[in-house]
Amino acid sequence: MYQRGRLSGGGLDWNTKPPVYKRYSSVPTITLPEPSLAKLTAPIGEVIGERKSVRNFSSQPLSSFELSQMLYASQGISRQVQGFGFRTAPSAGALYPVETYLAVHSVSQIEAGIYHYAVETHELEQLQQGDFRMHSARAALDQEIAYTANVVFIWTAIFERSKWKYKQRAYRYIYLDAGHIAQNVALSAVALGLGSCQIAALYDEEANSLLGVDGTTESTIYMTVVGKGESRNTV
Repeated sequence: MYQRGRLSGGGLDWNTKPPVYKRYSSVPTITLPEPSLAKLTAPIGEVIGERKSVRNFSSQPLSSFELSQMLYASQGISRQVQGFGFRTAPSAGALYPVETYLAVHSVSQIEAGIYHYAVETHELEQLQQGDFRMHSARAALDQEIAYTANVVFIWTAIFERSKWKYKQRAYRYIYLDAGHIAQNVALSAVALGLGSCQIAALYDEEANSLLGVDGTTESTIYMTVVGKGESRNTV
């Protein structure tokens, strides 16, 4: 708890600062289409007003461009300042502890499988190839929407990135960061004529196993499903 006059002091050890990018150096990569915010032409008021949780999707695939747009909106690099890449979603201390993974089910020109979003280069890193719809649904507390959606965004946290500066308070900030990112995806989905639904109910060990993360230094914290089609069940 922060209390006036009782905040801990001291400087930061910059030699121990964790890197802000995670890369998988020995896996296949997919170059995503160049994102274009100019093509998100819906007025912001309309986009906010039309945001809703969508749970029914058609079988029509997403385009790779639509996926690229949403990934950029999630936490793509929006500007460079003295060589540091600031992103589209805010992060406490610009530490960016949240990593984006995808379970791709049906996206044109991208094989089904598990991917990691390489923020620095706006690429996908293919971790596993194959149909992971059932695995995604089971990890998402057996929710069918994670099976029928075109893609499942799966967010993890690398906790030390925030703890390096904020110590125990980092856990508050990490979940706030994830919320900012998920909202950007939800709003960009609306602007693209897509539906999304956010999922916080998940089986931690199954979600972590799906991505191949250890659950301790890096662990799944949030999901969003995105797909084509209108909902008959919204909140």
